[in-house]
Amino acid sequence: MELTEKFLRVINNTELCVMQIIPLKEGNFSTNKTKDFTLLTEENKDLLKGIKMSVTPFLVVTEKDIILLDAGIGWKNEIGNTVISEILEKENIRPDQVTKILLSHLHKDHIETTITRTEKGFEATYPNAQIYIQERELAFALENRSSHSFDFDTLEKLIQFENIVWMNEDKGSITEEISFEVVGGHTPFMQVFWIREGYKTIFYGADNLPQESYLKYHLAYKSDFDGRKAMDLRIRWAKEAAEKKWKVLLYHDLEKAVLEF
Repeated sequence: MELTEKFLRVINNTELCVMQIIPLKEGNFSTNKTKDFTLLTEENKDLLKGIKMSVTPFLVVTEKDIILLDAGIGWKNEIGNTVISEILEKENIRPDQVTKILLSHLHKDHIETTITRTEKGFEATYPNAQIYIQERELAFALENRSSHSFDFDTLEKLIQFENIVWMNEDKGSITEEISFEVVGGHTPFMQVFWIREGYKTIFYGADNLPQESYLKYHLAYKSDFDGRKAMDLRIRWAKEAAEKKWKVLLYHDLEKAVLEF
């Protein structure tokens, strides 16, 4: 796979891959009890009373892969293009260049851009990407059809794709650079990811660690399936991140996408 020169550094005539993080921020939103998302604007930001959060999937470019970490809510701009597709275009990355999609869990604000609806039905937005899904997380979703957290129309289309890698193990490696662990917390089988290349480690804790403020206040949130477990995980990760100088990706932080230790 060819990567553009912006991802390479030449030192002493030796090319070294510089792992790059590209936040794909769709916007800042307010969400209510039925999980409806409203884009925050200057006019409404002080009027809306729901929980305020960003939706920021991430693209991580390594020497071997272009990796999408969660897939957003599919927010569209005024002319009908998804915000994510426009960011990719600005970065000169085509959807067919994405090689892996790592899904932490299956809530609707994490999976939407995996599919593109067409006049004939639907198709894969990232046609050459393997999509990694925790099978037990899918079973949990399908057992909770009354939950507003899921979009079952999107989910049922997504799981028809042939390029899905069904995951069942509690922890392990996807490649030499990518590892995962099923940790629970926000959902029963939510999984987190580490991407390591050279001297860098990127950590994605998804909705167990969605905002920087979650590290400042040790709270068990009622919005989590197991809030105490999620809190305990954050305490453990904060210590390890500081010791090992991780770059932590924040999916729902209103202001900061990447936290560097």
